[in-house]
Formats: sequence, C-alpha cells, structure tokens
Amino acid sequence: MKTVSKLMAAACLFAGVFAASEGVRADEPIKVGVLHSLSGTMAISETALKDVMEFLISEQNAKGGVLGRKLEAVVVDPASDWPLFAEKARELIEQHEVDVVFGCWTSVSRKSVLPVFEELNGMLFYPVQYEGEESSRNIFYTGAAPNQQAIPAVEYLMSEEGGSVERWVLAGTDYVYPRTTNKILEAFLKAKGVAEEDIMINYTPFGHSDWQTIVSDIKKFASAGKKTAVVSTINGDANVPFYKELGNQGIAAEDIPVVAFSVGEEELAGIDTGPLVGHLAAWNYFMSVESDKNSEVIEKWHEFIGNEDRVFNDPMEAHYIGFQMWVQAVEKAGTTDIDAVRTAMYGQTAPNLTGGTAVMNVNHHLSKPVLIGEIQDDGQFDVVWETDGVVPGDAWSDFIPESAKLMSDWTEPFSCGNCEKPSS
Repeated sequence: MKTVSKLMAAACLFAGVFAASEGVRADEPIKVGVLHSLSGTMAISETALKDVMEFLISEQNAKGGVLGRKLEAVVVDPASDWPLFAEKARELIEQHEVDVVFGCWTSVSRKSVLPVFEELNGMLFYPVQYEGEESSRNIFYTGAAPNQQAIPAVEYLMSEEGGSVERWVLAGTDYVYPRTTNKILEAFLKAKGVAEEDIMINYTPFGHSDWQTIVSDIKKFASAGKKTAVVSTINGDANVPFYKELGNQGIAAEDIPVVAFSVGEEELAGIDTGPLVGHLAAWNYFMSVESDKNSEVIEKWHEFIGNEDRVFNDPMEAHYIGFQMWVQAVEKAGTTDIDAVRTAMYGQTAPNLTGGTAVMNVNHHLSKPVLIGEIQDDGQFDVVWETDGVVPGDAWSDFIPESAKLMSDWTEPFSCGNCEKPSS
C-alpha cells in the first residue's frame, strides 16, 4: 500500500508540476519575429513591413490574441546586410525562441536565411515577389512568383491593349532575383519569337545612383523603329535616381513605357511622380483598389500609424494575408508547434484586399490575382488590366527546361519540393 501511495503521490506531484508549467506557458506571449531592414539601402521598402507587422499584431491582440495568449513582436534590424540576415534569423529562433518569422525583401536575404530556417526548423513568411526556382518546407512565399507578375506583365505589353511592344530592355539590380527573373523572361520572349538583338539586358549594383549613361543607352536602343519597353527589376533606393533620370531625359510612358516589379506606393512616396505618369507596375494589389475590405484595413492602418498619408502596398498586403492564415492555422492546430502549423496551413483561405480570396497551396505559394497599374500624379496607381480570377503561384518556371518538369507538394507523406511531375 505504501508503494501505491508513493506512486500516486509522485503522479500527483508530476501532474501538478505539468499543470503549473502549462499555466506559465499559457501566460507567456506567442513571439512573432520581424526580420526587416530598418537601415541601409532596403530600408526605403522594408521599414513599412515592420510597421505593418506591429499593426497586425496589435489588431490580433485586441481580439484576444491567439489560443488565449497575447502576441509579442520581436523586431531586429539586419540593416540591408545579407550575412547579417542569417545571424539575426538565428538570433530570433535560438535566443528569442520566436514561434514564427515574417521577413526579408530581397531574394539574396531570403537565400541567406533559408539554411538557418531549415536547420532549426523555423517558419518564415516571405512577402515579396521573387524569381521562383526554390521550394522550402520552412518558407511560405506570399509574394508573387514569376507567373503571377513578370510573365503576365510582359504578355500585357506584347498585346495590342498594352502597346504591341517588340523590343525589350530588362533592367535590374545585380543579384539573384533580377538575374533569374530575366533568365525566365528572356526564354519566354524568345519562345514568343522575339529576336536576341531585340533584347537588351543591364544590371547595376544596389544603391546605384548615376543613371545618365544607362538611360541614354535605353533611348538609343529604342530608336530602332520598334516599340520598346523597359521591364524593371531595380530594387531599393536606386529607383529614386532611375526615375528621376527618366524625367530628366524626357522619356514619357507613351514613348518607352517602364513596367516595374519592385516599385509600389511606398517607393513613389519619395519621388516627384509628375514626369512618371503613365509608367506601369505589376503587382497583386494596389492601394487604390476599391473594395470594402481594402477601405476597412486602410482606415485601421491610418488610425494605428497616426498618419493618413502613409500608404499601403503589395508586400504589406502579402503580410496581411500570410498573418491571417498563420493565425488560423495555429488555432486549427491548437498549438504553435511548427510541424503542426505547417500541416494546418494547407488550404487556408483569407480575404485579399482586392475583394477576392487568397488560397494557400501545398507548394507554399498563394493563389492571387494579377494587376497592372499606371502611375498617377498622387503616387497611386490606376488599374488598367487584371486577371479574371486568382492565379496559383508556381515554384518552378515552365520556361526553364530543367524546371518545367518539376513540382512541389509539401503534404505528408509526399513532402517534396523538387520532384518530377507525374507523366500524363
């Protein structure tokens, strides 16, 4: 009897300790890592993403948090330094013990942190358009893949509605996203019958400021008698002097239209947009879109930030969608455990701000609409074209032979990011 009594006492003691530990955990906040550059060349774009994460966390806490626990933002500054991104990612996961991370802008920063998230089994929501050709079980790609931005934009410009463009300048910042995207676009253009001499490709370093010669070269290339357009993957604060030089040299949108993949409302806030009216950008969202959900979120955003002049842009909407899905997945799983939340993410839906519904697919990419907008005097965009519905994001491009045969599906037991598609 004494032995039984001792066992029962030990069991009760263990249960009490377990309950106490669970009680402590229930009182602890769920930590959300925010990994965006607040200084350096990318701060022009990324600071707003830090702000929107604090906004979303504040809104969720006002609803009672998640699983009865408050959320806490853990903000670090990788300072536009790609190796520092990896260090800060490790710091968030190992030292701060965050349950999820929302972060990065450039693909080189994402490539830098990817091994850290895979090694430590973390979870990253990446909100910016990217080049594809990647699939990780630890990353959810809530920005556009090339088939949700770059390809539709070029198809639009090739159409009669878009100006029947025949010559192409592919201008980008010199790193992985522009180079891979332009590799895909060059293959796509050649598949459409565009001759090699009708494609000009140029790369410049981050923060490039002297655009006079390059813009002159673009004007010369466009003087061959064929309609010419610039497809811009220029990133960060280099966009400011680039667009200024376009204006200085009198390049109007009706002469040489520029379609940008990394310029949105936030970047235009620091530019005199008068000379740029009519130039284009391709995204999955514009602040000017009229929908009840968009108006509601923007009103709350302005109230939170205390400034009605602050804009809302596509990567911010991507964080909005990704965050809603993560919250729903945590509540569905009943835990913040990474593996359980990952499984619960598949098939999650959330309202996008254009009035439709975003869907998370098993390849960790969203289904989203594609929109093309013209720059207006006020720094906003007038939507001139959009897809009829949502477009599922592709991890692997159909225009690169070695990638066209690949697919990704992270559901168990398949769980593969670069498997060959089944033969039809």
